[in-house]
Amino acid sequence: MNRYKIKSFFILLLLVQMNNLNSQDIHFSQFFETPILRNPSLAGIFTGDIRVQAVYRDQWNSVTTAYKTASLNGEYKMPVGKSDDYLTVGLQLMYDQAGTAVFKSTYVLPVLNYHKSLSTETNRYLSVGFSGGMVQRSIDRSKITTNSTYDGLGDGETFTSNQYIYADATAGISFNTQLGDNVENNLFIGGAFHHFNKPKNSFYRDAVEINPKWVGSAGVRFSVTPASYLTLQGDYAVQNKNQEIVAGALYGIKIGAGDLDNPLYTLHGGAFLRLNDAFIPVIKLDYNPFSFSFSYDMNISKLKTSSFGRGGFELGVSFIGFTNRENSAINALYCPRF
Repeated sequence: MNRYKIKSFFILLLLVQMNNLNSQDIHFSQFFETPILRNPSLAGIFTGDIRVQAVYRDQWNSVTTAYKTASLNGEYKMPVGKSDDYLTVGLQLMYDQAGTAVFKSTYVLPVLNYHKSLSTETNRYLSVGFSGGMVQRSIDRSKITTNSTYDGLGDGETFTSNQYIYADATAGISFNTQLGDNVENNLFIGGAFHHFNKPKNSFYRDAVEINPKWVGSAGVRFSVTPASYLTLQGDYAVQNKNQEIVAGALYGIKIGAGDLDNPLYTLHGGAFLRLNDAFIPVIKLDYNPFSFSFSYDMNISKLKTSSFGRGGFELGVSFIGFTNRENSAINALYCPRF
């Protein structure tokens, strides 16, 4: 296969938008830092009133032109009435650029999540969330080289516009609760139904339909010692006949000046595994109210020979804060948290 046919092959994969490949959706190895992408009902499940998170991913530098992906989400949680119920509003923004043809995707997804208190004696909530918005995709046809290019026929494709827009929607439900008497011991489980509107996704008039995707998520955090704790999280996704499993753990140690309820630093270390794809070491540092994280994919898939085991790195930063309102979560006896 000559180099022009190789280019044509990769362009074809982009144009069909990976319709029958392992996954149609963009994902992050630090999925625990992108809760809205996992399940909109996970928005607002944190100790605070405001959360802002950003993740940047750079992938496949060792194989082809790097895939660059960035996510930014913001959440604002507020009490509802005189009960222990809460409402979270948020926004998920995402940008992705792939390959030499500069295949770009831009997402703007508002989020709404209602948290219903299930107990007057402990922290226990049922949350129902929804996200929906617009996705724009484009390609730079001037960067496309195919066999037709050398026959004076351009790139040989028949679509007339180099961009299109579609609406996308996701709904989810989750349950989170305190475990025992320690407020730091928590558990959550949830499920989400992505692309339930079956959006059309193609540069061609006969558009390719995105298959709905089910995602199950779970996490548990519990104290190991008064100054340390373990957090386990995982996702299981099914889309058409394909599935993805990612799970792992982070061990956190409270260090520096300050009491154990409000340490100066918390250092986390651990690893996650995306089954049949990547082993992912992770390190994270909490410096209240900020957190900084780094992870690296070590490729264990069938591409490991070509990639020499290298996948991609991710950088994450987040901020969690409280407002100065009278009904801030800092004064609340109960509120959604993990």
